[in-house]
This record gives sequence, structure tokens and C-alpha cells, in this order.
Amino acid sequence: MAKRVGLYPGTFDPIHIGHTDIIGRAVKLVDRLVLGVAINTGKGPMFTLEERVAIVEAEAAALKADAEIVVQPFEGLTMHFAREVGANVIVRGLRAVSDFEFEFQMTAMNQQLDREIETVFLMADPRHQAVASKLVKEIATLGGDVTKFVSPRVKEALLAKVGR
Repeated sequence: MAKRVGLYPGTFDPIHIGHTDIIGRAVKLVDRLVLGVAINTGKGPMFTLEERVAIVEAEAAALKADAEIVVQPFEGLTMHFAREVGANVIVRGLRAVSDFEFEFQMTAMNQQLDREIETVFLMADPRHQAVASKLVKEIATLGGDVTKFVSPRVKEALLAKVGR
């Protein structure tokens, strides 16, 4: 039987509890899950690529999973990277209707690029629907408490980044 390989791509700047929830659920669907850390300079990430990869690796290692989890940076089209890692499924998390509209359009374009790779949407746990990396960074920068949104390891890295 062929291995089911999933790709969960993202900037992960920083990885938060919503991301780790999706990862924890995605590993139940695949034999191998690649966490693709996107090189996305257009988003102006707070953490360098190397820092994001290291943080995602540490967070993934802390998860108990039956599937193999691999962290790998990538640049360019997600579909090209999906082919490169042998993924037959792209995993995406949805928080709100606005996420769906964007992801629906992206999925339609991805299907035009490769009809063999499916996209699977996992709904965010209601407790995590408001959590977004952009908001977590803003809370940390403005002196708020991010404890509820990230792991202690990520909180420490965030506070160091913002000089707290």
C-alpha cells in the first residue's frame, strides 16, 4: 500500500496553538506529514527562516504522533513543493468564512496545476478560531500576555524577539 503523504504549508511566524492543533489532527490522516515552512519575505516575518524551522521542529517533536513528521523550508509554488516531497494531500486549516474564500480560490488554482494532489480542510477548534500569528505578534509587541496562544517555548522566543 502506498504511503499517504500530507503537506501542511505555512509561514509559521510564529507557530501557535491553532497550528499545532491542525498538525495533531492531520497526522491521523497520513503516514507522513511534511510541515513546509514557507520562505515568504513578502509577509515580512518577525523570525528568520532558520528560527522558524527550529521552532517548528521543536514544537513537532513535542507532539505525540503515529505518523512521521518532517519539517522542511520551501520557496516558490506550494504545488511544486508538494510534488517534490511526494505529497498527495495538502492540509489547510480554516478559521472563518474569510479563510474559506481565500482557500477556495487557492484550491481551484492548485487543481489546475496538479489534479492528483487533493486539498483537505480541517476546521479550527472553536477555542482557536481567533488565533492568528499576526495577532499573537501584535499582542507580544504591545506588552500583552500570549500564554494562551503559544507554547512556553514559542512565548520565550517571542518575548526575546520583542525585547521583553
